[in-house]
Amino acid sequence: MDIDWNAELVGQLESHWRHQLRPRLDGLTDDEYFWQPVPGCWTISRRGETSAPISLGAGEFTMDYAEPPRVPEPVTTIAWRLAHITVGFAVDNASHFGGPPTASSTFRYAGTSEEALRQLDDAYAMWVDGVRGLGAAGLARPQGPSQPPEFADEPMAKLILFTNTEVIHHGAEICLLRDLYLRNTAAGRRLGRD
Repeated sequence: MDIDWNAELVGQLESHWRHQLRPRLDGLTDDEYFWQPVPGCWTISRRGETSAPISLGAGEFTMDYAEPPRVPEPVTTIAWRLAHITVGFAVDNASHFGGPPTASSTFRYAGTSEEALRQLDDAYAMWVDGVRGLGAAGLARPQGPSQPPEFADEPMAKLILFTNTEVIHHGAEICLLRDLYLRNTAAGRRLGRD
């Protein structure tokens, strides 16, 4: 039996996106987006209003960060996790699929949940279209010099598998944070989602 690996890789992410992650993001409020379940969370903050060692971003809002990362890394908000997924897509779209030049340090982070979901949807759509267009030969080609040196000679399939695990993993964390918000805040209980 012939296996269309390109279709399998796209199908794995699309199935998770359509049936698990994206529907769970509908109705995301700004309160949820910025909610900090514990003190000291990393989040998306107005420029100059963070206590994180590093603020990444070019716009009014920045992403908390540290270099090297702290051990253990701080808990992150839904805003931070959505930004992490979106920037990952955007950087790889720029490197491989003709997207505009993007870096964590120059990205314009969203100050509202609505804007964040629009950014995520746009970056995701470009990524999936790009991956779908690779075909078997494109999956085998090297990632190239736009990637960290240790991955430059690795096949594109490895980057796609990594991206799938990042979206599934961080998406599950976002869904858990939404569940915790619902059950642990007065605003969440008023929403009454299940």
